[in-house]
Amino acid sequence: MTADSNDPPATEPFVAHGPARRSGSILLVLLIAAGIVAVAVWLMTIGRTQAQPYILGVLALLATVGLFNLFALAAGIIRFSDRTADDPVMARIADQAQEGLVVTDSRGHVVYSNAAYLTLTGAAGPQDVRPVERVFIGNPDVSEAVFRLLKAAREGKRQQEEVRVAGHEAGQGGGQGRWLRLRVRPLGEGKRDARYAVWSIADITRDRERQEDVFQELRHAIEYLDHAPCGFFSVNPAGEIAYVNATLANWLDYDLAEIGSGGLKLTDIVSGDGAALLTSIAAVPGEVKTEVFDIDLRMRGGKTVPVRLYHKLAFGADGAAGASRTLVISRARDEHSDPERAAEVRFMRFFDHTPMAIATVDRGGNVVGANARYAKLAQGLSGDGGAAKSIFRAVNPRDRGLLIAAINQAAEGQGDIAPVEVMLDGAKERFAQFFVTTVEKDERDAETAIVYMLETTERRALETQINQSQKMEMVGQLAGGIAHDFNNVLSAIMMANDFLLNAHKPTDPSFQDIMQIKQNATRAATLVRQLLAFSRRQTLRPQVLDLGDALSDLTMLLRRLIGEKVKLDLVHGRDLWPVKVDVSQFEQVVVNLAVNARDAMPDGGKLIIRTANVSTEEAAQLANKGMPAADYVKIEISDTGTGIPHEIIDKIFEPFFSTKEVGKGTGLGLSTVYGIVKQTGGFVYVDSVPDGGTTFRIYLPRHHQEQEVAPEAQAGNGTAKETATAEAAKPKPDLTGQGTILLVEDEDGLRSLNARGLRSRGYSVIEAANGVEALEAFEENNGKVDLVVSDVVMPEMDGPTLLKEMRSRNAELKIIFVSGYAEDAFEKSLPENQQFAFLPKPFTLTQLVAAVKETMTAN
Repeated sequence: MTADSNDPPATEPFVAHGPARRSGSILLVLLIAAGIVAVAVWLMTIGRTQAQPYILGVLALLATVGLFNLFALAAGIIRFSDRTADDPVMARIADQAQEGLVVTDSRGHVVYSNAAYLTLTGAAGPQDVRPVERVFIGNPDVSEAVFRLLKAAREGKRQQEEVRVAGHEAGQGGGQGRWLRLRVRPLGEGKRDARYAVWSIADITRDRERQEDVFQELRHAIEYLDHAPCGFFSVNPAGEIAYVNATLANWLDYDLAEIGSGGLKLTDIVSGDGAALLTSIAAVPGEVKTEVFDIDLRMRGGKTVPVRLYHKLAFGADGAAGASRTLVISRARDEHSDPERAAEVRFMRFFDHTPMAIATVDRGGNVVGANARYAKLAQGLSGDGGAAKSIFRAVNPRDRGLLIAAINQAAEGQGDIAPVEVMLDGAKERFAQFFVTTVEKDERDAETAIVYMLETTERRALETQINQSQKMEMVGQLAGGIAHDFNNVLSAIMMANDFLLNAHKPTDPSFQDIMQIKQNATRAATLVRQLLAFSRRQTLRPQVLDLGDALSDLTMLLRRLIGEKVKLDLVHGRDLWPVKVDVSQFEQVVVNLAVNARDAMPDGGKLIIRTANVSTEEAAQLANKGMPAADYVKIEISDTGTGIPHEIIDKIFEPFFSTKEVGKGTGLGLSTVYGIVKQTGGFVYVDSVPDGGTTFRIYLPRHHQEQEVAPEAQAGNGTAKETATAEAAKPKPDLTGQGTILLVEDEDGLRSLNARGLRSRGYSVIEAANGVEALEAFEENNGKVDLVVSDVVMPEMDGPTLLKEMRSRNAELKIIFVSGYAEDAFEKSLPENQQFAFLPKPFTLTQLVAAVKETMTAN
């Protein structure tokens, strides 16, 4: 059964049952007459004889009016009762209608019915007419439909139902079932409790039978299509498979029920980039296009089937594509039965599966034919499909002239056309290399050139990355070499300055000048350490650290550095993993980035420092170049400042590169950050938006705790400032001593000052300019040397070689290496388990004699 409340208006009824209407009217007349008589009798009994003539006159007038109305009403009643007789056309339409019509009042009584209604309901005559709800009272399904119709009538609504009834219920002698359409329309539609409702009953059995025949024909057609000897599928504009026949599903080893549930896309069944061919057909509004493609379809297990597609696509008036109608013919047999077709199949496979985009074009750059790779590339370049129509639309307007010139050369028949590397058009920066080849002269009317295109975006990015890495490495080597040489000069200056300070009292007039020299030498030494940090050649003293605690210790210092205008927010991650870093160097990294952020926010802003763990799985999903998947602890430092322009963001880690005014920056802040993080084994990346702020992300490798922790690894958990304060609180130790020291230094001035300082503390010093002289001096003294203080980088024989030679003669010999390079720079060149001390340059006299005494007194 079906319901429909939008049926056409029913015919207005002709109410032929007059007695009901006439009896009500006569009753009204009698009531008026009775009222007049009652008034007359009352007036006659009151005894006012003077008013009687007037009263009687009025009563006579009222009686005349009443009688006139009575006769008029009687005539109207007669006309009303004979209404159908006065309009024979409308009466015949209602009485002879094929649909059964019945009119009921608000109490459900029948006030009119036509002959068709009597026939359809099996009524014996007018005296046997029943309302609709009583006709089908024995059928529960029909009764439910009638109930809905009655409810709609009471609410002033139209309603329609289609029901199936047995033959005897439908006024038939036999038991054959029939379909009836029941409709109801209240008079005064839209009003609740209407006085009359018009019902209609129509026999729609034949209509239903015709619909069933159409359905059966459609089912047979679908069954034929499903089991046709060729495949068929339909794909919607979103690339989703809407229909696949059983033949194609069998070829591809898919279950029809699984495909019918949805979720299968065109790219799931088309091998390679072939799907792009089907979805890149140029739209022609209002037309239907059919294209032929030779491609491979992919089976569920990954194998391929060569097929030919007849792909039919209809476009609407707005150019929007509808669902496709695609016929699939297998070409697997052609490979064995027809050599020519087999060759064609192999060529199309090669043509569509080559990793290079190929297109044939005319002189105007219009694409005549293209392979699947080019179709996919064209889709990714422009949303309007312009690149699929014209190859010039694939190229950025900046470089478009280069490709036009190459195709013009091909049109003129020139050979050996030089490749053209251009920027592709589109939202992202992409590059490609075009190879243009001319075609035979007699074919140039339709096709001028064959264009091969190879995207070079990733190659260019890799080349840029390698060039940048090599440049940074070369600059680092240069910076490290400069720092090493400069350290020797600084060491001599600082040593000589110490001698001057020892020779002058604070009250001497020149004492302040000497202190100024010391301060500037110390500042220069700091700059050298920054250079060494960038070149990753400084000496680090790593220790296991909790970054949350380290950043909390830095909070007060950072607030003083950034000032009151900048708000500092620290957001610590939960349960941070430990890392192993040099505490002072890590603090230097954070301070440098905070100072840079402050300078980028002259009017104030916000500095946010966040920490978080990054698991191996999360690291693998990040787009960070060069960072392997592993566990890291991330430190993210963000500001709301002016940002970094795109054109210089690749240069910010280079030493001496600065955007600050002259005298306001050394250009070593970010290069120091880069070097320290790299030397620690971490990675640093930057994201910046001009006028939108900058974010530095530092990833430090997670440190896995060993079962036994060395005691020295547990010590020194404070900040550099706390350590310096603790050192200052200690009493000054006695740095004098005795013993023979072999001093090896290739810088004469520095060697002389170091020897003078050691002799002033009571030591005997033997000087040597290089490793060869040191071995000769060692032999001359029969190996009676208590300690060797040697430079690392020297001519003829370097420090590590000298150590091997001397340890072969005296395995217990103690040695201190001094160098402007990091300890790690030469430690790998030493034999395993070799013990030595290390003193980084530049150093003061106090630091030198302290290291000497500590080494000589150690067991």
